[in-house]
Amino acid sequence: MKYLLETPVRGKIGGKKFETAIQWRNGVLITDEPEILGGKDKGPDPYTLLLSSLVSCTLATLRMYIDLKGLDIPEIEVEANMHQGIENHRTVLKIVRRIVIRQEADLELQERLVRVAENCPVSRILKGDIKIATEMN
Repeated sequence: MKYLLETPVRGKIGGKKFETAIQWRNGVLITDEPEILGGKDKGPDPYTLLLSSLVSCTLATLRMYIDLKGLDIPEIEVEANMHQGIENHRTVLKIVRRIVIRQEADLELQERLVRVAENCPVSRILKGDIKIATEMN
C-alpha cells in the first residue's frame, strides 16, 4: 500500500493537559483545547484542524483552477464551520463552507468555483467512505 504522505504525522502529549506536539515533515504544530474545556488554548483544537484542512485544500484547489483558467481573481477567502443535527433519527455532522471573492462574478463562474471546491481532495475524503485502522505497538 502506498501512503499519501512520505512521512507520517506524529503526535506526543506529556503532562500538560491537552497540549500536544504534532510533528509534520518540516516542523512542529502545537494543538490544544480551549480553556473552557480545560486546555490553555495554545493552538488549534482537533475540530479546528479538521476544518483548516478543508479550508486550505479548497483555497489551493481554487487557486490552481483560477491560475489555469487565467481568471482575474487575485484573492479568495474560504471559511468553514460545522454543527450536529438529527436527521432520520441519526446524528449527522454538517460542514458549511463559504467561498468569498471580492470581484464581480456571474452566476456561471460562481457555480464553476463551487464545483471546483467540491472536488478538492479533502472534500472528497470527507464525503467518502473513511475507514480508520488503529494499531498498537
